Amino acid sequence: MHRLPYWRLSSFYLFYFSLLGATAPFLALYFDHLGFSSARIGELLAIPMLMRCLAPNLWGWLGDRSGRRLAIVRLGALGTLACFAGIFLSHDYLWLALVMASHAFFWHAVLPQFEVITLAHLREQAARYSQIRLWGSIGFILTVIGLGQLFERFSLDVYPGVLLGIMAGILVSSLWVPNAQPEARGAVEGEGGFLAQLRRPGVPAFYLSVVLMQLGHGPYYTFLSLHLESLGYVRGLIGQLWALGVVAEVLLFLVMNRLLTRFSLRQVLLASFLLAALRWLLLGNLAEYLAVLLFAQLLHAATFGSFHAAAIHFVQGSFGARQQGQGQALYAATAGIGGALGALYAGYSWSSLGPAWTFAIASLTALAAAVIIANRLPRSASREPRP
Repeated sequence: MHRLPYWRLSSFYLFYFSLLGATAPFLALYFDHLGFSSARIGELLAIPMLMRCLAPNLWGWLGDRSGRRLAIVRLGALGTLACFAGIFLSHDYLWLALVMASHAFFWHAVLPQFEVITLAHLREQAARYSQIRLWGSIGFILTVIGLGQLFERFSLDVYPGVLLGIMAGILVSSLWVPNAQPEARGAVEGEGGFLAQLRRPGVPAFYLSVVLMQLGHGPYYTFLSLHLESLGYVRGLIGQLWALGVVAEVLLFLVMNRLLTRFSLRQVLLASFLLAALRWLLLGNLAEYLAVLLFAQLLHAATFGSFHAAAIHFVQGSFGARQQGQGQALYAATAGIGGALGALYAGYSWSSLGPAWTFAIASLTALAAAVIIANRLPRSASREPRP
């Protein structure tokens, strides 16, 4: 068994998801601070998701073709930092839209390629993926708690500088990571290329369910912080509530190896969607009750934690070594499509339909995904990824 660069890989996830922890709860608050309407906020937050539909597939194809995945990760980290620095030049809507699009083009190059590198380092230890990925959750937790406290004391005007500091951390950590390539294996008879593997039973259904899961997260990632502020929660507590969800995710990652040996990927995905449907209903209708809100945030262990871990394993088990980058990129892209549609519908429905109906739509999309997984994903969906 080869030596695993555990801390080098983990440090990258820590910084990468620290950036998500800085943007998911607070970016809408920042745009609200700049005076934009809910529709404009939804549009600005949808732009990175739309870019996520395009960029990962381009970078994934380039990574699989060239094999230079780590170079793509480093280029993506540098491009993210350079493009986002443009936020200091103007707060005009069109300029901010350009900043959001350009930095997202590079940011979404990073994670799918790094996932392939991580799994290549893990080799026969693939079940340890969750133990590395949990450091991303820890980075998210530290960031949302820290920034929640920071923004209770200081203006949101300091927010862009904080984001640039985290982006610099992503770049530096990428320079510390050693490269690795997926192990070559003999061609499996009838396997075919990427498109042939994509048409296998259950694979299209899986990717459709990814779109629906992220569509359901639209109001959560776009307006949860504003929703909780309107209910009287202070920013420090809002940050802690975001962190609670990710703490639950971390605890889930610690036992995910055992769950995947006991339950099939189909069962884990189905449970994730059903619990997501419940979570969105609670957030839309009963968030003013702290006990209910705490329970709903604990369900993040299912709506992101178990779903993401099972999805990564499903993708790895569904594509050959030379198609891994494209498979992970398509996962990111379909998540981007769902996230963009979710941010857009939430932006337009928030002021017209209200939080309860906006979250109810999210709940219905999760139920639709559960039906698709129950009926289209083979019952024999592997508990373990391919060797």
